[in-house]
Amino acid sequence: MLKSVSFLWLLALFLGVWAPAQAQESGAGKPPTFIRDAEIEAYLHELAAPIYRAADVDPSSVSILIVQSNVVNAFVAEGMNEFFYTGLLQLTDSPEQLAGVIAHETGHIAGGHLIRGKEEQRNASAEAILGTILAVAAGVASGNGGLAAGGLAGGTQVAMRSFLSFTRSQEASADAAGLSFLDRAGISTRGMAEFFHKLAGQEMLPVDRQEEYVRTHPLTQDRIDAVERHLDASPLKDAKLPDSLYRMHERMKAKLTGYLQPETALLRTTDSDPRLPARYARAIALYRTSKADRALSVTDGLIAEEPKNPFFYELKAQILFDNGHVEDSLRDYKMANKLLPDSALLRQAWGHALLESRDKANLELAIQNLLESNRLEPRIPSTWRFLAAAWGRKAEIKQDPQFEAMATYALAEEAASQGNDKGAAQLADRAMKGLKKGSASWLRAQDIKLAVAPEDKR
Repeated sequence: MLKSVSFLWLLALFLGVWAPAQAQESGAGKPPTFIRDAEIEAYLHELAAPIYRAADVDPSSVSILIVQSNVVNAFVAEGMNEFFYTGLLQLTDSPEQLAGVIAHETGHIAGGHLIRGKEEQRNASAEAILGTILAVAAGVASGNGGLAAGGLAGGTQVAMRSFLSFTRSQEASADAAGLSFLDRAGISTRGMAEFFHKLAGQEMLPVDRQEEYVRTHPLTQDRIDAVERHLDASPLKDAKLPDSLYRMHERMKAKLTGYLQPETALLRTTDSDPRLPARYARAIALYRTSKADRALSVTDGLIAEEPKNPFFYELKAQILFDNGHVEDSLRDYKMANKLLPDSALLRQAWGHALLESRDKANLELAIQNLLESNRLEPRIPSTWRFLAAAWGRKAEIKQDPQFEAMATYALAEEAASQGNDKGAAQLADRAMKGLKKGSASWLRAQDIKLAVAPEDKR
């Protein structure tokens, strides 16, 4: 189920807690919200993997990140990060169109056109990376470098536009690279042509009415013509992707509509709609509008139709959890993880639910799942926060200060993943005093402390 982190811009470091996102979208002038969702991320990675391999890029080295905003945009950033706005995801009509955008952005990676933030953000979480990029963007756009250190003031989208804009030659280069990657991956370039046609004519509009993607990625008729010529000569012109990707694309759009525009989803669907994506959107929209019983009924129908779909169990568990039925949610979280055991987000959700159950018997299993989530993806700040809570509770139960030190260490990791170097170093120093010298946690805490120390004191 979608989760979001709202960015607070004081010092560009304060990050919102994991919580269900607000129904309204981020628009022009509003700070974006960072979204995590196991299902959508799995689809984007599956679609993108052959494109990355065609570009001689290891798919596991690229982080695909989702920004909640009705703005249509995408960009690449330091550390092999590709950011996609929900406005762009919802605008695409097919996996081929989205693959065209991914291929183009991968062309920017291959061409070395990456947007660069602070050097120390390379090992920070995606939330911190986006926060830094936006803060630096504000400084660049205003000519005031202090804004990069002091956080964003106003005009977020204006700052982003200035900072993220590529030159026309870079855009043409990324197009050419993207077309070659699609060819090597066996994917029709029709999707890229179709997406460009969606945006055709934008440059004739006043700047304030143009889609953000066009303002940051100048779209010229020459670029459109080049893609069309390539498509006309391509033996893959009419190639189709596997049916599973079309289903995943429909469900991504259904989920985003149900989550971000629940009232719209409810107007467009009924409980008895035969289309599975429509019922999926409706179940989410009912949940988002506090109609939990009806949401559970529709979700049970989805599970009955696809009993091996982990994301339907995840949705049911999330509805139960958020409506105070924590114990009841555990069964469905367990099933979701059984069906998809290698998802860091599903592991985290199950661990969090076990922790919130307040049952001492669930504490060890909660820690196991949170540690596994951390192994699968070590940069999620909230996983460290939950681990801190779990180890803190274990310290109370066992009356063992070692676990209290582990809790402090986890908070140091959380601060480090948020880019809060000073706070991380202070917490790491405190943790080291209680951890066994030479242990894995002690060594990692030492690394955190040394990472921010002046060169002459390392």
